[in-house]
Amino acid sequence: MASARKETGKAMEFVDVVVEVVDARIPEASCNPMIHELRRFRQRPCLKILNKVDLADPAATQAWLNHYNRQPGVRAVALSCKNFADAARVPKLCQQLAPHRSDSLKPLRIMIMGIPNVGKSTLMNSLLKRRAAKVGDEPAVTKALQRIPLSPSVTLIDSPGMLWPKIAHPEDGLLLAAVHAVGRNAVIEEEVAEFLAHQLLARYPAALAKRYGIRPAELDGMGVVEAVAAKRGCILRGEIDLEKAALILLTDYRNGTLGRISLETPETRQARAPAPAETAQEDATT
Repeated sequence: MASARKETGKAMEFVDVVVEVVDARIPEASCNPMIHELRRFRQRPCLKILNKVDLADPAATQAWLNHYNRQPGVRAVALSCKNFADAARVPKLCQQLAPHRSDSLKPLRIMIMGIPNVGKSTLMNSLLKRRAAKVGDEPAVTKALQRIPLSPSVTLIDSPGMLWPKIAHPEDGLLLAAVHAVGRNAVIEEEVAEFLAHQLLARYPAALAKRYGIRPAELDGMGVVEAVAAKRGCILRGEIDLEKAALILLTDYRNGTLGRISLETPETRQARAPAPAETAQEDATT
């Protein structure tokens, strides 16, 4: 991650527009603050793409679009990077942010950035209509910067997925794990599933009832995982297999089987208690 940040920082000097891909289900949690710092230092405009919009709650997505479009230097759109028609909108939107780069003498240089597994390489391939960037259902598939001409007037730069050195708020780490932006070897899936179940109980209990035939009002987060285990027959050596049940719940959420579900909104983000690092920074400035 450190080498990727250094390489990306150098390349941004020669970039006109930053396209930041985030997960529409957790837009703020999937924003890398280092990307904001790098583009602000170079004063580069940003097209923020809320990807996987087909998996997110439409009302929450609209609230996030309103939130980001009020920020200076930012244009936000919601789309699915797998959809060729959606992806085809991106160059024109970038052109509007850098109207001075519009021909073969001054080609528009677009850097695609984001954390692991949010769809950067999928966007590249949809734009190019061929498999030019490696894609996988695991984080950190792209390993180095890739420069690929899209047309005589547009050049794409695909960057490795970067996570920041320390996630200050524990809830953000769990949100990232829930959407599979963090590798399985870095998390305990039962804990992630319990957290996800807690979020679903608070916001989408009907989705749990419909999918698993359970009574959400009578359960807490771990109770949901245990209920899934019972309903799906997750038994290992005569005991409830919580790991298997956790994976069932996480998979059903990640692939949209539970429905279009967002795990944060601008309002819930604002209402959340600040992380310890944020509190310390506020104390230092008061």
